Amino acid sequence: MGAPAAAAAFRTLIDVAALQQRLRQPALATVILDCGFDLARPEAGEAAYLQQHLPGARYVHLDRDLSGAKTGRNGRHPLPAREQFAARAGRWGITPATQVVAYDDQAGIYTARAWWMLRWLGHERVAVLDGGIAAWRRAGGALEGGVMPVVAPADPYPVSGPPAMPTIDVETLARTLGARPIVDARALERFRGEVEPLDPVAGHIPGALHRHFKDNLAADGRFKPADVLRGELARLQVPGAAVVHSCGSGVTACHNLLAMSHAGLGDTTLYPGSWSEWCSDPARPVARG
Repeated sequence: MGAPAAAAAFRTLIDVAALQQRLRQPALATVILDCGFDLARPEAGEAAYLQQHLPGARYVHLDRDLSGAKTGRNGRHPLPAREQFAARAGRWGITPATQVVAYDDQAGIYTARAWWMLRWLGHERVAVLDGGIAAWRRAGGALEGGVMPVVAPADPYPVSGPPAMPTIDVETLARTLGARPIVDARALERFRGEVEPLDPVAGHIPGALHRHFKDNLAADGRFKPADVLRGELARLQVPGAAVVHSCGSGVTACHNLLAMSHAGLGDTTLYPGSWSEWCSDPARPVARG
């Protein structure tokens, strides 16, 4: 007899019903990550987690857990060393056999960063809860409050070989500008340079295309079906593997990267520093409009 359907690995999205089915089978190793965050109030996500979260969820903080040290020239949310993040994943109890499910209450932008970073380590069994905590509530899913549960930590996640998800650094991007399509996930007014609430310079990388991350979502907050996403991305005339994803600081860009993966367009490339790194050097060109 084959393995039950609930034992299947989820690699992009998982819906509430499938997660509930997994959680009814304790033998299936599942780790849930609450990635709620607010760029304007960095303490807000953790405060919301303490009020209520999915049962057993670990809290993941964008600045502490999903970012490395800032230098002032490497963006607002630079990547940590892979070994550092591998140790963090181990403390959450994640092993190569673990199905990870991540969620937030912010349209999936911080969750997508966690998804991408675990894929970057080489972990395949990681998925975003489609619709986030709002979808869980609508389905009557149980919630609990209080501090993070005590977790029996695993060893650091085993990291070997090159990163499993491609990135591009600012020097390479600047040197090859125009050779690969760049897709910017920020709101249109920021892309155009009409406003800039977070970075010292407004505008975008010359030649970049615009796709706001919210365009990946249906009205109920869940991702659009894969065939719809494929059609929309085809209208952008964006080829798969060559695409570079950018945003303000390498966070919301992961939402577009997840959408392309869910649409069957493969693993595309993240520019981790994104606009906050690009605009830190006044010698780099800026486009507006």
